[in-house]
Amino acid sequence: MSPGIRVSFFCGLTMGKQMQAAPSVDQFESVNCYNCGADDSAELLFGQDDLTGKPGDFRFVTCNRCGLAYQNPRLKIEHIGAWYDDEYIAHRKENNWGLLTRFYESGMQKHDRQKDALVSRYLQLDQQCSVLDVGSGSGSFLQHLRKKYGVQAAGVDFKDLSHLPFYEGVTLHNGLFYEQNLPEGGFDLITMWHFLEHDYDPVRSIQTAERLLKPGGHLVIEVPRLDCVSYRLFGKRWPGVQAPQHTVMYSRRHLLQLMERTDLELVEHLPWGAFPAYFYLFAGTAFLLKGGKGLNLRRAIYPYALGQLLLSPIMLFERSLNLAMQTVVCRKA
Repeated sequence: MSPGIRVSFFCGLTMGKQMQAAPSVDQFESVNCYNCGADDSAELLFGQDDLTGKPGDFRFVTCNRCGLAYQNPRLKIEHIGAWYDDEYIAHRKENNWGLLTRFYESGMQKHDRQKDALVSRYLQLDQQCSVLDVGSGSGSFLQHLRKKYGVQAAGVDFKDLSHLPFYEGVTLHNGLFYEQNLPEGGFDLITMWHFLEHDYDPVRSIQTAERLLKPGGHLVIEVPRLDCVSYRLFGKRWPGVQAPQHTVMYSRRHLLQLMERTDLELVEHLPWGAFPAYFYLFAGTAFLLKGGKGLNLRRAIYPYALGQLLLSPIMLFERSLNLAMQTVVCRKA
């Protein structure tokens, strides 16, 4: 990426709320399939930014050669920043949710504990471990590991979020993952929690992760799963579409094919993840009702809490129902 493009890209991150019009044709670019490189596809659906209600219709296609679903054309990278403003859920500063503030905080803490529990199935973290979280967002997961295990924690995010309190004692690298000056063979654990579906070059990203892992180190990737129950329920209103931020929608087969582009050993594929599948059930229902007009999270937190309580018996079986998520765990020999 040229310096001029990089400057305009990061400036765009701070100007999202000023952008009201749908993107123009010249802001898009055509891309080939991320998996096989083919330029032969069929239209799948048109998605919208159902979460914030920002205008625009974004076309997803299915590759006629390998079947991967991806956004084409996609927004050029220098224009995508407007969709990652302070309203974007992973970057929100909101911490006052009225009577349900404790419920919200508890949910966020539980999410980090679930990530921790998933990772701890495969390796034992301690003060000697170096951890890199790609697409680190608010930084809360890294801070959790730092406080619990004393790990050396680093994050990568294309938006500068270093002012957020969770980055205290955490090294944050800003920009595109594969352009960072990071030590080869320097990390025991690299995590990508809902990063790869946003990526503009997923093959390059996983190959970069492979290069940065120590021998015996683990890569943990969680993404929405296209071949799941909630996609069949919600179609273009499925939260895993989330256009234009999501560039790719991975089925189990395509996620595993992507991992085959490396020499990493596949340890396990899980039909679930640390991120709650209930959020996709709730949000998909809300998106259908709202019809692309955006979701007021402050108002939604009350029905969200009620729905979570009502569906809690079903969610006990989340790991066997293939509701929304998938996780792949790989190891460097």
